[in-house]
Amino acid sequence: MSKQILIVDDEAYILNILDFSLGSEGFRVITAANGEEALTKAINIRPDLVILDVMMPKIDGFEVCRALKAKKETKSIPVILLTAKDRDADRKKGTEAGADAYMTKPFSPHRLIETVQELVGLRVE
Repeated sequence: MSKQILIVDDEAYILNILDFSLGSEGFRVITAANGEEALTKAINIRPDLVILDVMMPKIDGFEVCRALKAKKETKSIPVILLTAKDRDADRKKGTEAGADAYMTKPFSPHRLIETVQELVGLRVE
């Protein structure tokens, strides 16, 4: 069974790029357009990994990450924050929220796939 990846971004073209890139590597992709939808899907589906934009409507990515890491059912799901915010303070905020990786846009799809494979391979139940 292929690994499920939840991609959360309010920009459709980012969702499409990631859906195509990860899908071509054999991952099953689920998408969400905002933080509320992301939390609901993560709790109901329990994906193997979440790729999360930071700047989104309703609930930002830092808050979604914090919420996922605080829940018993979702705390072991690796989270990659994928964002245009590249200041050290933003990276620190991502680490404090519990993110397993922090990548900035524009991003290399190849590097992102490597990071996903690393995190999914290292996942411990």
